[in-house]
Amino acid sequence: MLVNLHVKNFAIIDEIDVDFGSKLNILTGETGAGKSILIGSIGIALGARVSPEIIGKNGDYAMVEIVFQIDDEKTEEQLRELDVELEDGQVVISRRITENRSINKINGASVPVNVIRQVAALCIDIHGQHEHQSLLHKDKHLAIVDEYASEECYLLKQEIARLYREYNALKKEWEQDAVSDEERARQQGFLNYEKQEIEAAALRPGEIEEVEETYRRASHAGSIVESLGMVHQLTSETAGNAVSHALQNMQRIAGLDESITGFQEELLQIEGLLGDFNHEIADFMSDFSFDENELMEMERRLDCIHNLQSKYGNTYEDIMNHLQEVDDKLLKFADYEAYLEERRRKMDACEEALKDKCHLLSAERKKAAEALQVQIAAALADLNFAYVDFEIAVTQKDTFGSQGWDEVEFLIATNPGEPKRSLGKIASGGELSRIMLAIKSVFAETDRIGTLIFDEIDTGISGRTAQKVSEKLKLLSRSHQVICITHLAQIAAMADTHFVIEKMVQKDRSETQIRKLDERESEQELARILGGVEITESVLNNAREMKKLASEHRSF
Repeated sequence: MLVNLHVKNFAIIDEIDVDFGSKLNILTGETGAGKSILIGSIGIALGARVSPEIIGKNGDYAMVEIVFQIDDEKTEEQLRELDVELEDGQVVISRRITENRSINKINGASVPVNVIRQVAALCIDIHGQHEHQSLLHKDKHLAIVDEYASEECYLLKQEIARLYREYNALKKEWEQDAVSDEERARQQGFLNYEKQEIEAAALRPGEIEEVEETYRRASHAGSIVESLGMVHQLTSETAGNAVSHALQNMQRIAGLDESITGFQEELLQIEGLLGDFNHEIADFMSDFSFDENELMEMERRLDCIHNLQSKYGNTYEDIMNHLQEVDDKLLKFADYEAYLEERRRKMDACEEALKDKCHLLSAERKKAAEALQVQIAAALADLNFAYVDFEIAVTQKDTFGSQGWDEVEFLIATNPGEPKRSLGKIASGGELSRIMLAIKSVFAETDRIGTLIFDEIDTGISGRTAQKVSEKLKLLSRSHQVICITHLAQIAAMADTHFVIEKMVQKDRSETQIRKLDERESEQELARILGGVEITESVLNNAREMKKLASEHRSF
């Protein structure tokens, strides 16, 4: 669950620190007090795009930090797969936004923003008007049914996705191979030319490196011989004469001091090493020779190798792999009709397997849709739809794709005698909010996401409908932490933890603050929502009565 939210220098928020409760958290406040800014700060902490414009006036950066307490083992395992280790069972996400960039961290370690989004998706679900509007898209309906369906549905989708990739690959190869006789003859001629060119070169393993090294030595033979000749001269004449002269002087004094004998032995070793060195150089120089014909032959071989490399690959293995591909294509063209028929057979077999899996998946979806529509319809009735006829229609499209061939659409009628129609053609913003709430309540028992945030859930509703929505939110809070922003007293009265968001004007500038209300302050806030500008004793009594009834409801 979301334990703490800390925001600093964010828009008109100087600094706030909020500790949320574990059940139903209600946020209320005057229009324009900054409720949307507060939700926006949570969204940014969870990886939403940022603009430097959100940085407040009290510094050159904005900071948002949220702390989640993770109590679900499956969620903890999924976090580990993202290389996120819990610290005392918690995940701390922070984003520091400057004019040029944002610094993103999870438990103190810097991470890319896409990792924050993946982590957030495991911990929290935000439902605002945008999410409610997603119900207008059929893809969302399909995703909801698949989420409700069995494990068998999930496995079938994986198998269908694999078969669809295989089918597309086979189809692409078949279309590319289905060429005219004229084009096939042209390709055969070109392939035969490549085959003859590679085979005529008779390239050996390791030859490329060997020829390049030999040619490099041969092309620098003059420089090598000249330099070695100078070395030989210096070591045999200059150094050799010097060492010989030194030995003569050493012999004259060797008998005068026994310790000099050691120096004499070392000098004799040096003379021997120089002699050996000079013999080795002389032998090397006598063998090191390349005539012009050898060099020209190496140049021709190297030109041949470079020609192959420019066409077929830099290494011997690359060139041989290309030759194998050429042989495979020529073999294909040798019995072209049989090859195409075999390709077609494989493609048809894959298509049949894909259709079989689509049939099975469709049956699973229809079974899931039938059960789900009953539960959603019941939840909608609980949310004070005076009349509701709800259906989840599963129909087959003309073509199949990576998710099968089903098209799922939510249909609804809210007045007797009307035909069921698509949500986009009938549902208002308030009705979409209630439908989304009904769906979330159905999934409450199996949904592992610990925190649900509802913004604008009360759009377009009032009276008894608002009471029903509040009861449904309360029911959700038994298995999830719920955070709800509302302007309706019926919903606010259900709060286990009640916060008020206020805009304060200090020194000619506005500042948004949030504070937790005690029981008396919560009654005052309800009275403000109910009574507007003037809060009379009658309005206060009404607020107290609402709190009392809500308290009785919470006890069930």
